[in-house]
Amino acid sequence: MKRLLSLLALIAVTMPISVFSQKAMTDEEIVAKAEKIHLEVITLDTHNDIDTRNFTGAVNYTQDLPTQVNLPKMRAGGLDVSWMIVYTGQGELTEEGYKRALENAWDKFDAIDRLTQKIAPDKIELARTSADVRRIVKSGKLVAMIGIENAYPIGTDLSLIKKFAERGARYMSLAHNGHSQLADSNTGEADGKWLHNGLSDLGKQAIAEMNKWGIMIDLSHPSKEANLQAIALSKAPVIASHSGARALCNHSRNLDDEQLEAIRKNGGVVQAVAFRGYVSKEKSELRAKLAAEISKELADKEGFKIMDRATVVKLPADERAAYMAKITNFRARTRPIINERLKDKAPDVNVRDFVDHIDYLVKKIGIDHVGISSDFDGGGGVEGWDNAGESLNVTIELVRRGYSKQQIAKLWSGNLLRVLDQVQRVAKKLQQVDSRRSAADSKK
Repeated sequence: MKRLLSLLALIAVTMPISVFSQKAMTDEEIVAKAEKIHLEVITLDTHNDIDTRNFTGAVNYTQDLPTQVNLPKMRAGGLDVSWMIVYTGQGELTEEGYKRALENAWDKFDAIDRLTQKIAPDKIELARTSADVRRIVKSGKLVAMIGIENAYPIGTDLSLIKKFAERGARYMSLAHNGHSQLADSNTGEADGKWLHNGLSDLGKQAIAEMNKWGIMIDLSHPSKEANLQAIALSKAPVIASHSGARALCNHSRNLDDEQLEAIRKNGGVVQAVAFRGYVSKEKSELRAKLAAEISKELADKEGFKIMDRATVVKLPADERAAYMAKITNFRARTRPIINERLKDKAPDVNVRDFVDHIDYLVKKIGIDHVGISSDFDGGGGVEGWDNAGESLNVTIELVRRGYSKQQIAKLWSGNLLRVLDQVQRVAKKLQQVDSRRSAADSKK
């Protein structure tokens, strides 16, 4: 009953906006319908960051950690599939930088393997195909999938793309925050300085390798020019694993209408992201400013110094790890206090704001080209969907706006899995062509 009342409270604070005609339903009927749909469709979130310290025998995702995603929260929210992210921050374009980045990537691959093969193989399994996803969900287990955020770790060795695919990677972006050796980043918009004017020659070759080995090309961090070039070069559909509509929130991380149309024509999918700053710039900036002031006040009372990101990055690894543990704990403890003090001064970005992006994308490029992502544990989350345990609230909002079960199934997983299938079919054909060519060459 307590859970039902909390869901009804969420509905009460969001005024209805119907994008499809429907018979008026009571709040109780909306919740009941959403709960039924949520149980029957496969729910999939394409972007959840991980910290390998949470993948040990003593501390791991079988516990309800203060992370936004873990197995108990996935169960509580009815989230079937978590794409766990092999993320590497952008470093120097040197052999030493590439080496450190690759070590970081292997560490995260190993962590996901530990969870699915040693820590909790009876609770979660790694999927490599859409068929795997459906089989694992039917078995009653949760599903892990792997995406790579920033191809920086491959350095100049394109053979690593095949190795990443063999480890289970099924999408990869060619850049993150900062230009990589492969592609310009969206961050170039800040100063107008570009390294490649889109993709580098190596980046163009990487597109071909990703097509060949069944890795979806992710457009969520590279520059607009890099994205348009990638779409033009790709022999398979592409994705944006966690991006919003720029028409609704003018941030360089979001996709403008030209990119959206190119993705539609390509047959790809845009996974709308529930990241406050990419959903509503105005609301998030005001709230962030006031929240920072309150956080400093609370931290000062505890004698705890909050550092900016640039300072944290420069800390030695052990000091950085210790600080991150402290700040994570501090934020978890103080979040309720901050929320209470800001509820009237600066309302939070919420599920309704997030689904506005889904609505826009559906109207602009069609229901077959839109999906859902959170960027949990990487800065993502909105009021009402701030951890995996609240995933039902997204379905409630979709039902409230008149989306059908079939449409909701496409948004939550159907569209993304369709693209994955197409990408893997293209990869199989390319591998067959390459095999025949090699056989012909050997006979000469």
